[in-house]
Amino acid sequence: MDFKASLKYIRVTPRKAMLVADLVRGRSINEALNILKFCPRRRVSGLLSGVLRSAVANADQKGSVDVDTLYVKSLQVGNGPILKRFRARAKGSATRINKKTCHIFVSLGER
Repeated sequence: MDFKASLKYIRVTPRKAMLVADLVRGRSINEALNILKFCPRRRVSGLLSGVLRSAVANADQKGSVDVDTLYVKSLQVGNGPILKRFRARAKGSATRINKKTCHIFVSLGER
């Protein structure tokens, strides 16, 4: 049985989130949380650990599952909407600034 959690519209670029997601995909929950605890990308790892804990809480809420046997079955990071901003430049012109967002989807399975 799969237990899912998601986090949407995060103000982190999808590429940075994917780098951290690749570290924990396919690992057990305890191992994944330990990796995220000591990951140098603090902002993304904090968000990912929160989503993992939410998925574990969803599994615990359902009951009839041992939390220690769970592992990260799938961890997907997708593109979210881009916030488009402008910065003033010389001679009355402007430069576009794209503030990217992402969505994170976590699915846990039993071993």
